[in-house]
Amino acid sequence: MKIDFNKNSDGLVPAIIQDFVTRQVLMLGYMNKEAYEKTVATGKVTFFSRTKNRLWTKGEESGNFLNLVSIKNDCDSDSLLIKVKPVGPTCHKGSDTCWDETNEPSFGFLSELESVITGRRLNADAEKSYVASLFKKGINKIAQKVGEEAVEIVIEAKDNNDELFLNEGADLLFHYLILLQAKGYTLKDIVKILEGRHS
Repeated sequence: MKIDFNKNSDGLVPAIIQDFVTRQVLMLGYMNKEAYEKTVATGKVTFFSRTKNRLWTKGEESGNFLNLVSIKNDCDSDSLLIKVKPVGPTCHKGSDTCWDETNEPSFGFLSELESVITGRRLNADAEKSYVASLFKKGINKIAQKVGEEAVEIVIEAKDNNDELFLNEGADLLFHYLILLQAKGYTLKDIVKILEGRHS
């Protein structure tokens, strides 16, 4: 990989650190050629510390290493995206990221939908909110709805109407997210099981 360490007078390129699993950005550091070579050789992310004026392996004192998964160069060959598996918090202040964010997986819109379901479950009027009304009716009603939607998607799978099939799939997933919360779980719990089966 050709990296343009000479583009800046200090010989450094920015290195964006991203969690390989959660895809959360953890920190930004800088690398010179020696830091890059040491990172590749050891499998532990090493930076050039501008304050210490030396190579610095993240975790060398705390034990919170950044285990290397992959390195990608950007289109101008002057910045790096480094995917890692972090050991412990990344920030020297003890937080998961240098922006004081929790390093949790996000499933995009599905995570947003889970938050909406939680809000309706905890705060909404059951007479005005379909989700709140389901939670008020209890686990049996929620499970029944999941069963109904599962049957409907099977029926639509046998036909040739893609729009109906996809809509039934959306209904099934939506009601399954409600059932997960009713049982005290979220998508993260399901993903953890799937990841365990994959490894």
